[in-house]
Amino acid sequence: MNTQKVALVTGASAGIGKATAKQLLKDGLIVYVVARRLENMKDLEELGAKAIKMDITIEEDILDVVSQIKKEHHGVDILVNNAGYAIYGSVEETSIEDARRQFEVNIFGLARLTQLVLPYMREQKAGKIINVSSVGGKIYTPLGAWYHGTKHALEGWSDSLRLEVSQFGIDVVIIQPGFIVTEFGDVMSQPMIERSGSGPYKSMVQSLVNALKDGNEKPGAGSPPSVIADVISKAVKSNRPKTRYAAGSRAKPLLFIRRWFSDRFFDRAILSQIK
Repeated sequence: MNTQKVALVTGASAGIGKATAKQLLKDGLIVYVVARRLENMKDLEELGAKAIKMDITIEEDILDVVSQIKKEHHGVDILVNNAGYAIYGSVEETSIEDARRQFEVNIFGLARLTQLVLPYMREQKAGKIINVSSVGGKIYTPLGAWYHGTKHALEGWSDSLRLEVSQFGIDVVIIQPGFIVTEFGDVMSQPMIERSGSGPYKSMVQSLVNALKDGNEKPGAGSPPSVIADVISKAVKSNRPKTRYAAGSRAKPLLFIRRWFSDRFFDRAILSQIK
């Protein structure tokens, strides 16, 4: 009987998802990887992963992926909910349509996939659901209200889910990356400039763009995605994983300040970084 655990990693075409898939393959797991950009997962296929094209907002795509894994391996033992992105722009100038899509990707798609893998985990009385949040699930920044809204929601959603499924031997783990060097900043910058770069918030936009640029270009300012892949691997291997893992540049200092200092203090600290 094959006792290899089956892992499913979403958003595996780049960054944290790709690094996590590589690490789980090294750990000896059967790894399915999904993303919209199938062509960007060729390297993972060469390493032994099974790549499937999936848009997390399309119900049929999600059903097809879970159905294929059930057919080939009965079900998913470890789900890494990593797919996500950030829309930035002022609340005033970001359309509700864009905001809804942010929630569709970062919350509802993830939730639907989780619903579909839970029955197998519950029947096996084992499983791990790893939700990749962010320090942004506890802290906040200007121009990121909708993104932080999804990550704060994910933190609460995950905590409730953990209470529901612990009776079935299923662990729910939240990962809180700090500043990680990925294409994340590039993806959010240009749409933010288009939304709010010429209106009443333009000076704040320019300051944030400069801060992101400095973070990406200064050696050592950000951590590589492998830092997060390592803690996910640690959680997967643990018989009793922690409920949260914070890792990567500035993650723990930011969470410490947010936890122990006032809102006004945190406001001043954040605004001082984007002047």
